Amino acid sequence: MDKKLLQSHSIFPTLNIERTAAYYNHYLGFQVVPYLDTEEPHVCLYRDDTEIILTQSQGQRVIPNRELYGYGYDAYFITKQQEQLEKEFEAAGVNIVRALANTDYNNKEFVIEDVDGRWIAFGIKG
Repeated sequence: MDKKLLQSHSIFPTLNIERTAAYYNHYLGFQVVPYLDTEEPHVCLYRDDTEIILTQSQGQRVIPNRELYGYGYDAYFITKQQEQLEKEFEAAGVNIVRALANTDYNNKEFVIEDVDGRWIAFGIKG
């Protein structure tokens, strides 16, 4: 049976699209491709098989899921390279809010906080 869903891209509204794009480029190693002169201005961020799309929040501050709902991440990226990625991010000065560990739901993951306050997990089922 052919897979119907192939990939997923996160969409992150942000107050300052250039600042957020620069953070993802400098600290997390994403390539930045701006589409700011389009009808719906946005920036695409690429790393490996992952894409994040930044949009303008039109003055609305980013409210992370943990603030809105009491818990939860704002994105979850699957990786088999957790140890290497965590070390890379640590060396770059990324704010790691949860170090690499096994969760009670059987994932091995670590969590960072981005420049806009989002919590993003990097992990995989154990």
